Amino acid sequence: MPAAYDCLKCPGYCCSYPQISLTKADVTRLAKHFDLPFDKAEKKFTRSDYGRKWVMRRKKDTHFGKICRFFDTEKRNCTVYTARPSICRSYPNEKRCGYWDFLSWERKHQEDPDYVATTGSGDWP
Repeated sequence: MPAAYDCLKCPGYCCSYPQISLTKADVTRLAKHFDLPFDKAEKKFTRSDYGRKWVMRRKKDTHFGKICRFFDTEKRNCTVYTARPSICRSYPNEKRCGYWDFLSWERKHQEDPDYVATTGSGDWP
């Protein structure tokens, strides 16, 4: 059964999660992608938070408040797709995406195929 969502038509909700946990392999992959030593990539791209050693740094976003630092907020896509973290590679881990279901319903009822539905205030840390 094919996936019941289309990431290419989504404004990047999963990229707005307050915690995008990284592994050492993820930081290493990003370091290699940017031709940086591990310690420079670690400092530039990550922070410690939520009891995790490496959590992706974030930046401001008009729709969700904050979003992954590698998300292109104009084109609404990932700028490091080939080097993206393992958690992003496996998301949503199932055949359905709850946000996609919500977004599709809202777009249909708003009669606007580009409507960006939000699920909160965007005031996450």
